[in-house]
Amino acid sequence: MTEMQKLYLLVPLAPLFGAIAAGLFGKVIGRAGAHTVTILGVAIAFFTSLVIFQDVQAGNVFNGTLYTWASSGALTFEVGFLIDSLTVMMMLVVTFVSLMVHIYTIGYMSEDPGYQRFFSYISLFTFSMLMLVMSNNFLQLFFGWEAVGLVSYLLIGFWYTRPSAIFANMKAFLVNRVGDFGFLLGIGLVAAYSGSLNYAEVFAKAPELVAMTVPETGWPLVTAICIGLFIGAMGKSAQVPLHVWLPDSMEGPTPISALIHAATMVTAGIFMVARMSPLFELSETALSFVLVIGATTALFMGFLGIVQNDIKRVVAYSTLSQLGYMTVALGVSAYSAAVFHLMTHAFFKALLFLGAGSVIIGMHHDQDMRNMGGLWKYMPITWFTSLIGSLALIGFPFMSGFYSKDTIIEAVQLSHLPGSDYAYFCVIAGVFVTAFYSFRMYFLVFHGKERFGHAAEHSHVEEAHGSDEHADEHHADEHHHGLAPGQKPHESPWVVTVPLVLLAIPSMLVGYLTISPMLFGDFFKGVIHFSENHHAMAELAEEFHGATAMAIHGFTSLPFILAMSGVILAWFFYMIAPAIPAAIMRTFKPIHTLLENKYYFDKFNEIVFAGGARLLGRGLWKVGDQTIIDGMIVNGSAKVVGLIAQLSRLFQTGHIYQYAFSMIIGVFILLTFWFNRG
Repeated sequence: MTEMQKLYLLVPLAPLFGAIAAGLFGKVIGRAGAHTVTILGVAIAFFTSLVIFQDVQAGNVFNGTLYTWASSGALTFEVGFLIDSLTVMMMLVVTFVSLMVHIYTIGYMSEDPGYQRFFSYISLFTFSMLMLVMSNNFLQLFFGWEAVGLVSYLLIGFWYTRPSAIFANMKAFLVNRVGDFGFLLGIGLVAAYSGSLNYAEVFAKAPELVAMTVPETGWPLVTAICIGLFIGAMGKSAQVPLHVWLPDSMEGPTPISALIHAATMVTAGIFMVARMSPLFELSETALSFVLVIGATTALFMGFLGIVQNDIKRVVAYSTLSQLGYMTVALGVSAYSAAVFHLMTHAFFKALLFLGAGSVIIGMHHDQDMRNMGGLWKYMPITWFTSLIGSLALIGFPFMSGFYSKDTIIEAVQLSHLPGSDYAYFCVIAGVFVTAFYSFRMYFLVFHGKERFGHAAEHSHVEEAHGSDEHADEHHADEHHHGLAPGQKPHESPWVVTVPLVLLAIPSMLVGYLTISPMLFGDFFKGVIHFSENHHAMAELAEEFHGATAMAIHGFTSLPFILAMSGVILAWFFYMIAPAIPAAIMRTFKPIHTLLENKYYFDKFNEIVFAGGARLLGRGLWKVGDQTIIDGMIVNGSAKVVGLIAQLSRLFQTGHIYQYAFSMIIGVFILLTFWFNRG
């Protein structure tokens, strides 16, 4: 094993070691030991990723097997790494955002009794995501895929004494199993028809797969594979209709909300489709499917952000919407734009979530925006960094989000795939919607009159503690959550504000600095593939004249006008004339009810799937278990044995004359049968 391969191994193993140390020996090493060993592990992974990034930039890539787990005929199950430009970009994003979240957690979870357990989980989460993005085969991809799902289950339900948290993590687990069923089918078809699970070997055989069909269906094989794989991505990356788990994941502590929504879990599906570009490019049907699903998610999940009052849920719905933008980019073959938006979004979304968490700390764990207002005076660092995050989210020129988001919109406009017109309407309308709900949150939280420090009508809180003891304290002493009369908010400690500042810097600069090489240079050359028919990115490359020129031109573009309209309308509605949105809500009550009930997706799932499962289970219990198994087989066989025993008792009396009579009757029947036969 070369020195470089040892570095490759160090990246995932350092967080894994930290997770094991904090998880198994947390009581021995204490709180300080737990956060020290996990932060050190993730920091080692980040700085090692920087070294590997420089090596890849020098032209050194790696694709090899480190360990063969098993063989079955020609099929081998291996652990291996594929280290190229796409991988190192993901490694840097995952490790940097995770490092910021780890540091932030010291301040945010300082009073929680599950402190060591939380650090163990988030470090294990980082390991799982790194194994996923570094894999060079479908087996390891699936391992990382399932591992991030498992750890997210543990983290969403971290406060396991809260019924809502247990419901949310079970919901996330079950919805992701639906997506994973499609994912497994896609991987199964790949293994069956290509005879390999190694990416390079599968991609080399892709032209042969184009001519094949799925037996007995006539479906093109590549289309079936791609749609199966994308159904997996729909679960992990929360696309309609498998999006329902993501808003409920807010039941977990804020640091894990940031990690799930920014750099891990939800970005796995986007990364996977980009990695599979050699397959997706061979099926326009699959690309159109991806495009329409992404466009629907981008617009309609944005609408839901408008009616939320919980600060974390607004940011959660913005994640759903932005994941829709990434998926749209994948659908128009702008894979590089999709992963570019994945990268820029990771920084400003982590910033927004951690900013929301800082606000929650300052508000004594009250999350309801209707109880806030005027916080900019008390929390200047949180206010300013949240403004940067909001501007990046809406795509303000020169901010990182502008470069990635505008590229996606222009790529969709140039596309001629079926569904591209619908997608363009969704992404352009989504610009206005995003700006409106983002700055509605910003103005309600940081500006306007102060609505805290008195008996509030609204009391949606995030509990700072998860134990039964603290839960009892919460019920006994309600003022622990939310500011008491006369109390003022306060800026968060430095372990919270330093990560905010460090995330604000790439939220402003990373798009400007990296757009040229990543989208219009050779950064992804040989890694992401385009067919000759899909030329949106090639056309954009001809029109690109530098990051500065693009931003200056952005001030005159339609997305900028729509974004500013959304900001101004949010300012007018919530700062100047708050009676207007209240009147609109009353006037359009049915629409508001529809949005508040999240298009009734949860109700539909509850009635059709959960209700159907309950009916099926009840039927199997009543008919299968009680009637057939218990009634007929178990109890029935016992009754038959009893009946035979009762009949036999009639002939077992102990009287000789009865036995003699029975023998005579028997002989008589036998002779009658014999003579009749003769």
